[in-house]
Amino acid sequence: MKKKTKKVLKKKIAPKRKPAKKVTAKKKSVRAKKATVKKVAKKTKKRVIRKSAPAKKKKNGSKPIGIVTHFYNEISVAIVRFREKVPLGAVLYFRGATTDFKHPIKSMQYDHKPITIAPKGKQIGIKVPKRVRVGDKVHRG
Repeated sequence: MKKKTKKVLKKKIAPKRKPAKKVTAKKKSVRAKKATVKKVAKKTKKRVIRKSAPAKKKKNGSKPIGIVTHFYNEISVAIVRFREKVPLGAVLYFRGATTDFKHPIKSMQYDHKPITIAPKGKQIGIKVPKRVRVGDKVHRG
């Protein structure tokens, strides 16, 4: 009888590699590069002060002659401080964020007394048909 021989396969073992050396010089150079990049980025983030564009002209092109200082909703009366004299019957143009209408002055009072001419710098009560808000500008219509 013949003996059966077992074939033993030997595995080829790859030669052991030495662990890679840590290079600290490269890391420092990478850090140095990052630092320079950050400095450049900070320089570009500076704010640039620009001159403002010229103010847009209003629809009617006139300067405001008064401003609304108060409004009484129950009686629909606006308290207006005028910058110049305004006669009874003049057409006023109320303009604001949510206000935009023209209305002739039909009733005007100062200290609960009717007047015909609103003096400059005084707060005058004017009957208006719609709601106006504090800060709305008053122009000549």
